[in-house]
Amino acid sequence: MPESKVLPLRPLPAGAGYFVPFQELPDCVRMDSPATAVMTDLRQQVAVTIEPDVSIDWALQRMKSAGVRLLLVVDTARTVLGLITSTDIQGEKPIKFREELSLRHEEIVVRDIMTPQAELDVLELADLRRATVADVVELLQRVGRRHALVLDRDTRSGAPAIRGILSASQIEKQLGQPIETIAVARTFAEVESVLNTPA
Repeated sequence: MPESKVLPLRPLPAGAGYFVPFQELPDCVRMDSPATAVMTDLRQQVAVTIEPDVSIDWALQRMKSAGVRLLLVVDTARTVLGLITSTDIQGEKPIKFREELSLRHEEIVVRDIMTPQAELDVLELADLRRATVADVVELLQRVGRRHALVLDRDTRSGAPAIRGILSASQIEKQLGQPIETIAVARTFAEVESVLNTPA
């Protein structure tokens, strides 16, 4: 057994932080760039999540502090129960829900207006790896969405897991031009029918 070295300990400097996963997406992409160049990879960036029973105001605050417009709604086992976007919170959904159940705004929780897992559609990572940025833009425009989720298999468990997020806002920043998306699909369940419609 080799002789051990004495490792010196030093005081932690005041104001020290800690490392977090970091993904540096390219500043600029073109329409013919690989689609993975615009995907936020959740193996390199920590997913921003929320619990289903917290208020929508807290969820919106969480988005603002994290600089995102979408939260994965998860349980304590890290199972994805759904997702919620800033548009969900700031749009008509809370107003309709409040009026239907005669609730106060502060009584509405994430579970009430999130898109549940059963209505979520995803892209397979293998398909995304064969696609270009133009393909992603065309998909978002076709389904009238500002986000798309990318599915992969967890290397440890083999179970399906969300691997990435495609965001129109991120793509706009990298392309240097706006992406017009028209709200043609009100729920993720409608996306499948749009995707299966011949062009």
